[in-house]
Amino acid sequence: MYKPQFNKRRVLVFHQFGNKGWSLFSCLGREVVCSVLSVSTLTYASAESVSTHPVVADSVAVSTAREQMLDEVSVTGSRAPLTKSQAARMVTVLERADIQQAPVQSVNDLLKYAVGVDVRQRSPLGGQTDISMRGGTQEQIIILLNGINICDPQTGHNTVDLPVQLSDIQRIEVLEGPAGRLYGTSSLVGAINIVTKAAPTPASPAGEERYALLAEGGSYGYVKAAARILLPPCREGRGGSLSASYSRSDGYSRAKSGALNSDFSGLKAFYQGHYRKDDAVSVNWHFGLSDKGWGSSTAYASPKWQADDQYEHTTKLTAALQATLAWGGVSLRPSLYWNQHQDRYEGYRGRPDLLKYNYNRTDVVGLSLNSHFDWEASGKRRENGQGALADIGAEPTVRNRTAFGAEVRNENMLSGNLGEPLTRPHHISGTDRDYTLGLNRTNMSAFVEHNLLLRNLTVSAGLVVVKNTWADMNWRIYPGIDASLRLGRQWKLHASYNSSLRMPSFTEMYYKLQGYAADPHLKPEEMHAVEVGANFQCSIFNLQSSIFNIQCTLWHHHGRNMIDWIMDTRLGDAAVWQSVNHTRLNSYGVECAAKCSLPISHPLLARPESVALNLSYSYIYQNKDLEEGLVSQYALEYLRHKLVAGIRLPIVSRLSLSANLRWQDRQGQYTDFDGTVNDYSPYAVVDARLSWQQARFELYGEANNLFNAEYRDYGLVLQPGRWLIAGLRVHL
Repeated sequence: MYKPQFNKRRVLVFHQFGNKGWSLFSCLGREVVCSVLSVSTLTYASAESVSTHPVVADSVAVSTAREQMLDEVSVTGSRAPLTKSQAARMVTVLERADIQQAPVQSVNDLLKYAVGVDVRQRSPLGGQTDISMRGGTQEQIIILLNGINICDPQTGHNTVDLPVQLSDIQRIEVLEGPAGRLYGTSSLVGAINIVTKAAPTPASPAGEERYALLAEGGSYGYVKAAARILLPPCREGRGGSLSASYSRSDGYSRAKSGALNSDFSGLKAFYQGHYRKDDAVSVNWHFGLSDKGWGSSTAYASPKWQADDQYEHTTKLTAALQATLAWGGVSLRPSLYWNQHQDRYEGYRGRPDLLKYNYNRTDVVGLSLNSHFDWEASGKRRENGQGALADIGAEPTVRNRTAFGAEVRNENMLSGNLGEPLTRPHHISGTDRDYTLGLNRTNMSAFVEHNLLLRNLTVSAGLVVVKNTWADMNWRIYPGIDASLRLGRQWKLHASYNSSLRMPSFTEMYYKLQGYAADPHLKPEEMHAVEVGANFQCSIFNLQSSIFNIQCTLWHHHGRNMIDWIMDTRLGDAAVWQSVNHTRLNSYGVECAAKCSLPISHPLLARPESVALNLSYSYIYQNKDLEEGLVSQYALEYLRHKLVAGIRLPIVSRLSLSANLRWQDRQGQYTDFDGTVNDYSPYAVVDARLSWQQARFELYGEANNLFNAEYRDYGLVLQPGRWLIAGLRVHL
């Protein structure tokens, strides 16, 4: 029996198998955006490059202003907020200006340029995308929206169903490696936090846009319209924003019958509001909707089941209420959130008589509390003349910041084919069918973290204790420690050890259709990782507006009970896909990135501007044994090599060009409809964007896959060829 679009080969397996079965970012006290460098390629940017003032073109005055504000910046990587220079863990940050300059139509496309991130699409325009990091799977990362976990426990395939459009986003933060003590469960190999733009306050920069309209169209019948408006405050201290978008495409391929099989249509809506009383009380809330349908073409087909007209429709709702309260020297940040995800899968589009539609619905409710306080163990102290305390003599003050908190998260699923039999069926709205199966589980966690802050050294250590009601799981402890050493203004060294776990998804435990046999007794996955790295940053030619930054990181992940789907092809027609626990998985990797920003001046430019250059490379190796006849579906497919390069270049005043190259080589194979086994071939894709910017509008043209490369990210699913787009954005 053949595998549809996965890693069929002389199988890479481990020594043994076992078939048994507002969070951190609510702690941030200040806003973080990316460096002066153009990172339209989202290369591995450390927190060392974070600043507080986004611009497109740099100047000496702007750079000087940035340097004066660096001490006020808080960065991610710990439970408690720390300044940029103090951060003990490296974080990739992409700012708003870079998001607007990237030749992409979705967050999914944007993340393709992150050197440590693996993006595999079954459908473009954000239809369905699997995102993983450092050789992991799409189930092993956590996606957060404004610090709220929006992952779907049914399957990681639905994780990136986002209710926000690119124009809503202020920044994107990527943390690679286990982050159990920072984000709780599911953050096995990393986390991505999407932070939306807040409504302006009296302290916001002048000229903040109040209205934004976007219209674009292009190849394959692609059309998109979007709008965003800042809502007038109903009273002092209150405000909000509302955005909506609609996009559609005919698709780039057709089924054998001639009908569309990769078409797409989707609607997004997002509302957020805030209330500020003073520095002691702040409340934020948001509500989002994502509704989309897309032709799944051959996404789940196989030589035995050659369906090429599949279809899927999903609806996601998310709501959250977050507060910040300062009380008696302690900062308290409670959060309450709810996520609902519904999906309908059609094996044959519009033909339930051939194969019944598959319906699922999950509801997640969570409550969390994060808090921190400061204390000092000092030597001699005196006031520095400005009301602040300063160190004197040879006895430096040791500053301490301690964070603690807890979270309760309930996950409930109703399904037509996943879970245990329900005592009472639930009707499926809009159909004549009922949900007859389901599952409910609750995850409880508590954490404590201590940050030791010295003059040139930061040490952040803590642990999370976790218990899940599923399978009577006992309390488990997962520790972590990060350290960074600053050597002057140019060098920063970092090292860390972290651990985490992930509960199996409902699909991994219960999917038993079309040749699949899931195991409801799967064990949770566990990951232990070490990482060391260095970052060097300096000005070139002693120019403040030029920056050169290079970073290199070495990492090792040791996984236990790693979950995968395997097939023993030696069983012939009796072979089925089985979900199993790999007993061990060792992954090794290196990531390097270099960025350079150089000021240029010529007669066609009204003022000096900057050329931004980016280059990054990632290499991953996983050790395992070869066992003839076994096939792995997920865990043993990964990007062996990934190279990303980019440039942002001013041509004339107000006209700029961005170009990005992505080359990658995937480990693994897939089987086509003829039963032929094919290796994943290395490929290179070039994307470009030409933009003309005026004070109130922007005209742009984009070319994705400029040279029309033929490539596959996922088995039989051929990716689109050259895709041309033209657009207009108006902001008032």
